[in-house]
Amino acid sequence: MLLSRIAESLFWIGRYVERADGTARILDVHLQLLLEDPWIDEDTACRSLLAVMGSFPADTAAPVTREDVLARLAVDRANPSSIVYSLNAARENARRAREIVSTELWECLNTTNARMPRRLQTEKVHEFFQWVRERSALAVGVVDSSTSRDEAWQFFTLGRSIERADMTARLLATRSLTEASGPSWTTILRSCGAYEAYLRTYRGMPSARNAAEFLLLDRLFPRSIIYSILRAEECVSAIDPREDRVGVSNPVLRALGRIRNDLEYSPIAEILAELPEHMRGVQRVTREASDAIRQRFFPTQAEPSWIGDTP
Repeated sequence: MLLSRIAESLFWIGRYVERADGTARILDVHLQLLLEDPWIDEDTACRSLLAVMGSFPADTAAPVTREDVLARLAVDRANPSSIVYSLNAARENARRAREIVSTELWECLNTTNARMPRRLQTEKVHEFFQWVRERSALAVGVVDSSTSRDEAWQFFTLGRSIERADMTARLLATRSLTEASGPSWTTILRSCGAYEAYLRTYRGMPSARNAAEFLLLDRLFPRSIIYSILRAEECVSAIDPREDRVGVSNPVLRALGRIRNDLEYSPIAEILAELPEHMRGVQRVTREASDAIRQRFFPTQAEPSWIGDTP
């Protein structure tokens, strides 16, 4: 049985690595869109993006620019929503769990943190996001290839799965910020690395219905919300393998099961019509599940949270 502090550190390493990867993907898509489409109102688009990411400008009256978004969500070392904060926090959690974290993972996170820039040059933003995605993939690959499928791996994967469901929901929520000028479904699929998998599945150009269905409900694609929720449920059941004769007493499984049933049994047209509300529901459930995980498995520690989270 893992110590509570070790389990918590592994859980948050998984979450923070996935958060850095997801934030890089979302920012890459939307900042590129701002560069390509001169008709988008930059202030409105940037404010909406910050709101979706759970972050808000310090000065609500001043116009918000893409430089403000980068400063807030990419390199702000005090903002839990930012890429730099997430990777530094992953490294600190690995240091606290050093007796169980592999040397390869520690070196990966330590090197990533040491090479993190303090400010970004505008012309190198895309390269930075690509580098973050590559470093995140390296960290995950190290864990998957060198960790026994025991409780340590289950807690790491549980954290990744919870965060991935949240980040995919945020990415889908950005689709409806401005329907006329928001990112296309093709762009969103590409940002998730899902475009080729989508084409093999649907054998046609992306439509709103099919693309949303794929990213929400596909049980075989690892970045879909349903796949992430199912993987999280598997991890919780493996960590705490107790079967109830009546109902489900595990609060984590209850929270995840509710949102899974809501998505699986709702018509896709209904979900698309109310996409922001459904995605806020997914984000709310990931917070509830995270809180339930904290209370059940590591009750003595305070939970790191997104800026803007509400109970």
